[in-house]
Amino acid sequence: MSDFLVMNRLILFIFTIVMSIAMILIIKSAKGGKKPFVRKINGLEAVDEAVGRATEMGRPVHFSPGISSLGEQTAAQTLAGLSVLGYVSKLTAKYDTPLIVTIRIPEILPISEEIVKQSYLAEGKPDAYNPNNIRFLSDEQFAYAAGCLGIMTREKVATNIMMGAFWAESLIFAEGGFAAGAIQIAGTANTHQLPFFIAACDYTLIGEELFAAGAYLSQDPLQLGSIAVQDIGKLIAIILIVIGTITTTFDWTVITDFISKYSM
Repeated sequence: MSDFLVMNRLILFIFTIVMSIAMILIIKSAKGGKKPFVRKINGLEAVDEAVGRATEMGRPVHFSPGISSLGEQTAAQTLAGLSVLGYVSKLTAKYDTPLIVTIRIPEILPISEEIVKQSYLAEGKPDAYNPNNIRFLSDEQFAYAAGCLGIMTREKVATNIMMGAFWAESLIFAEGGFAAGAIQIAGTANTHQLPFFIAACDYTLIGEELFAAGAYLSQDPLQLGSIAVQDIGKLIAIILIVIGTITTTFDWTVITDFISKYSM
């Protein structure tokens, strides 16, 4: 068993080294101007169009980063949503479009305020930043949902963007945005809520598309490089699964004999 563990760790070590070198090379290449390919994500392509529509109509954009805290397993979804918020807030600053960000988790409030503030500074419009539009509503799930519906109705939002972790309130948000006549772009990795977003929203980011959103919008070499390396890792995993399936189906014992040799 000890020989098997040594071999297992050696393979894992080699794989880690290879992936690390690949990440360094890809990031270096991206910084040099040769950015890795990231397939087109329609939901993110529509963000500019959605903000432009709100600008033309003179109505605000509503953004929700989900209802997950940074201490939960779904925190990565919240961080991905906040990265999209940075891009959206730059667009609203550029076009002088009102942006309303609704928050459920108290700890997300100062982060969102700083993200939007820095976006307005980056666009050279610090005076246009309105901290009152970054609104903490409630830490209760459905009280927060009711508050969002009220804002959508009263403010007559033209665009509703929801990026992050959502649960039972997802359909409430989507129906509220639809009733307000808003273009809706949603994204979550909570697969049990995706059907509601797909049914009621114009564009939906499915699963890992949410995590790629920040890199896709910002075109940051570091983020693009990390996504490219992840795709390489997934490709290797798929190849190994196919090899394992074929060898098992045809009873080719090369791999099992190798494993048995080091597990003795």
